[in-house]
Amino acid sequence: MNVVIIEDEKLVSDDLAEIMQSIDGRINITKTISSVREGIQYFETNPTPHLIFSDIQLCDGYSFEIFKEVQTTTPVVYCTAFDQHALQAFNNNGIAYILKPYSKQSISKAIDKYKMLKQPETDQSQINYDLLMAAISNSGKTQTLLVNSKNKILPVKITDVAYFNIEHKNTVLITFQNQKFYINQPLDELEQLCGNSFYRANRQFLINKSGIKEVQHYGLRKLFVKMTVETGEEIIVNKVKATDFLNWLKG
Repeated sequence: MNVVIIEDEKLVSDDLAEIMQSIDGRINITKTISSVREGIQYFETNPTPHLIFSDIQLCDGYSFEIFKEVQTTTPVVYCTAFDQHALQAFNNNGIAYILKPYSKQSISKAIDKYKMLKQPETDQSQINYDLLMAAISNSGKTQTLLVNSKNKILPVKITDVAYFNIEHKNTVLITFQNQKFYINQPLDELEQLCGNSFYRANRQFLINKSGIKEVQHYGLRKLFVKMTVETGEEIIVNKVKATDFLNWLKG
């Protein structure tokens, strides 16, 4: 089985290669790639491997950029220190999502999943989704988001977020401590990532149930949502979503 590793830290890639070959001596590491640019060049000019093990954050960008430029059906096992990219991984040939620091056991399970997916009767799309959702729910770590703060990138726990909203076409995160951060992910992706604790009140706001102070009737069957922290703009749930919103709120 030919495997390509995408990882910009040599010690990590060497360790990963050693673990894989100790699991299955038939595994052949055909290439180790350390950047997005190198990855695009390699896959454009070389035969596709059977399996790819890839970090997500590389020295010159995200590994997802490789698969946007180069069309491939090769399954990918993502190995990363952060759990917020699982949905993107699913959309980029992901079959497993391993959180660092990984172990021989977690790598072995990922290889076993690949072998299972090779069986023709397997519904690959369903397994892909199930594996990634399981990776999130069973990660054993608090989900975090990476936010921009001046020249720093900071981790923020999802449970600390009161709401997200769109401000001048940018996604903004507001914490329960009234901290304001900009984040690169769109609301559609955040809605999937944050789960049932958050509700998409409208096109501008994704709100945390724990941050809702009260809900008032507003006009013709609309609802006005007041948060425990200042929102600047009014959060209005239209009449089409009002019943669904109230069911979510009491659920």
